Amino acid sequence: MDAKELKREINDEEVVKCAHQLEVLQPIFNSTRGVEDLHKSEGEGVETSKVELKQLPSHLKYRFLDEQKLKPVIVSNELSSIEEDKLLRVLREYKSAIGWKIDDLQEEDFKPVRQPQRRLNPTMKEVVTKEVIKLLDAGIIYPISDSEWVSPVHVVPKKGGMTVVTNENNELIPTRKSHVTRKDHFPLPFIDQMLEKLAGHAYYCFLDGYSGYNQIAVAPEDREKTAFTCPYGVFAYRRMSFGLYNAPATFQRCMFSIFSDLIENCIEIFMDDFSVFGSSFDSSWMTFLYLANLTLVLKRCQETNLVLNWEKCHFMVREGIVLGHHISAKGIEIDKAKVEVIEQLPPPVNVKGVRSFLGHAGFYRRFIKDFSKIVKPMTNLLEKETPFCV
Repeated sequence: MDAKELKREINDEEVVKCAHQLEVLQPIFNSTRGVEDLHKSEGEGVETSKVELKQLPSHLKYRFLDEQKLKPVIVSNELSSIEEDKLLRVLREYKSAIGWKIDDLQEEDFKPVRQPQRRLNPTMKEVVTKEVIKLLDAGIIYPISDSEWVSPVHVVPKKGGMTVVTNENNELIPTRKSHVTRKDHFPLPFIDQMLEKLAGHAYYCFLDGYSGYNQIAVAPEDREKTAFTCPYGVFAYRRMSFGLYNAPATFQRCMFSIFSDLIENCIEIFMDDFSVFGSSFDSSWMTFLYLANLTLVLKRCQETNLVLNWEKCHFMVREGIVLGHHISAKGIEIDKAKVEVIEQLPPPVNVKGVRSFLGHAGFYRRFIKDFSKIVKPMTNLLEKETPFCV
């Protein structure tokens, strides 16, 4: 669903509420948007603001899909000029499948639970303000006068510097709501099988959905169950929010439905991480075949209004990190950054620390011969009645 369709589904009463809420928050809105605000050229209606370009690793570089340099993409730094031109031609043709801001999103008897708003410190309050305004302005949430299901908000840091609004369990709904939700058992892919399929190819495109969950519509009759409270009122989601009990299974089901005929042939999908693979650029035919795979995926995204996050999409690269593993033509390797994290872990001093260390180290057990034998002295400490000696 694109932005126009989203607006059509909003009734007049909701429009009035949203307009009023934005008017109330406008002074805060103007002071917090900063360089991310989209300004229009007077009389032309042309976007003039640029997205932030962060420093990239040496094997990647920025290229732009427009003359104004407002729509960057990240591509391999090892492509020839001919290869790069062919790639950019495909990306320009299907650029509507790529998003540069959130506005680009193509948009039984149980006792309900109301939880009170919690006090936020000034920093957290500022983060919540920006997030609520962003989602409200994009039409993903809307003000609701009353709901029997209400959650407080909590701020959780994310890798990209973005922040999501959740409760204390990193979920947008209370745990009690999860207990009364019928579980969707749609399976997630086996990570080891997926990695085996991806390894050994010469070139990859690593794609990522733009706020993926927010691209799935919530049934109108269920929206009030997603209500959350913050210092600026009570809001509910029109789109699926992060942390909902069945959100992972629902999203995987949608992605499987969209790409079912392409999975294992030219793409592997785990949630909102899409990995497109193909043969090398050694010949004109291989070039055509590889770009054909990318074209199929981007066309499918365009047809289903699935928007990709430009900042997390790397096109035509020889290597990359997939689900914590380094993938390339050489095969599957460990992610050195994760190993550094493990090396810096303090020695465990209690059972909880042992479990934490084994969880980190066990992630790469496939690369460690006789892993279970090596960690046996530590796993023994997890048994009941075993004294813990530091």
